[in-house]
Amino acid sequence: MTIERVGVAGAGTMGSGIAQLACLGRHETFLHDPDAAALAAGEERVRAGLLKGADRGRWTREEAEAASARLVAAPRLEDLSGCDLVIEAAPESLGLKREVFDRLAAACGPETVLATNTSSLSVTAIAAEVERPERVCGMHFFNPPVLMRLVEVVPGTETDAEVAGAVTALAERMGRTPVRAADEIGFIANRCARPYSLEGLRLLGDRVATVEQIDSICRLGGGFRMGPFELTDLVGVDVNFEVAKSFWEQSFHEPRWQPSPIQAKMVAAGRLGRKSGRGYYDYAAGPHRADDPEHDPPPANVSEWSGSEAVGLDPATQVAALERIVCQLVNEAAFALGRGIGSAADIDTAMRLGFNYPRGPLAWGDAIGAEGVLSVLDRLRSETGEERYRSAPLLRRRAAEGRRLAADA
Repeated sequence: MTIERVGVAGAGTMGSGIAQLACLGRHETFLHDPDAAALAAGEERVRAGLLKGADRGRWTREEAEAASARLVAAPRLEDLSGCDLVIEAAPESLGLKREVFDRLAAACGPETVLATNTSSLSVTAIAAEVERPERVCGMHFFNPPVLMRLVEVVPGTETDAEVAGAVTALAERMGRTPVRAADEIGFIANRCARPYSLEGLRLLGDRVATVEQIDSICRLGGGFRMGPFELTDLVGVDVNFEVAKSFWEQSFHEPRWQPSPIQAKMVAAGRLGRKSGRGYYDYAAGPHRADDPEHDPPPANVSEWSGSEAVGLDPATQVAALERIVCQLVNEAAFALGRGIGSAADIDTAMRLGFNYPRGPLAWGDAIGAEGVLSVLDRLRSETGEERYRSAPLLRRRAAEGRRLAADA
């Protein structure tokens, strides 16, 4: 299956970013949006982004000009009819995406591959009413697409293997790193990232530490670029809450994914993060925190960290808080591996590239030791009586067998 002409349906931030990557991948690229102003703005974003990348040395000026020449504005959906593959980049609504796919299927004919950029919806559900659903595949880019190298390739129940292979090859030509994810809740990256914000909220709710202290522990002790509350403010407190509720409902109330009342209170108060000027931090007066002090890289085994005076908590409390977050990340990754959501390599790659984690959670679990992770989880489950700390069966088996987590079954 050969993909030469690429269409992008939706000229917003995601759609224009995807179109820019397709142009750089040497594909004639047709960018569509039903709103003329949105299409013009998206086209301008692509061309400006190409020039900016050349100015910053990401590619040459000649490459930028050649890529820009491959971009075609497509005001009518029928203008995508000659494309070999069309990527849908519409808002995250199942009803809306189904409507877009119905129209794409009618406009493009039965041979065109249709890819959805959904981050959380079922690819199988999106494809259910499309003629020849075997040509539909998930192609989840991360925002902003030009900077984030990860693409999750998500075959639906009916997706043809050749279609999934063609989508994977296209992602590679776009200069991205594709991973193969099962069509399950959250795919790989969003699923395995759930404990970062949720366990941070639980630490806050348990009065173990403040927002600022928890974020500092994650940066100084875990090596994360941002703490869970800083990250939530960046993404949007309301967005994070909606995702949490979606996971909770789709999973029929899986205890690991139970939302926090703190999230509901923040949204009710209108504290939605940076976009509203105030979330877990206040952004009205400029930067929300001072730069971190100089510090050595944290050890891979979090229990070996000695804490930091800058956090303002005793070292034992700092280490215990970090262990809770990291061990829950490892546990969620072990659940994903055990359920076949992705391979061990793809899970670790997804978390490093999709969320800029300092290391993949399965490799991190091996640095701590499966038995060490298990002891933290078992202790928390015993102390709290909560099922959110139950261990993944694969984690317990690997601990008993003395096997590495970062290896496939």
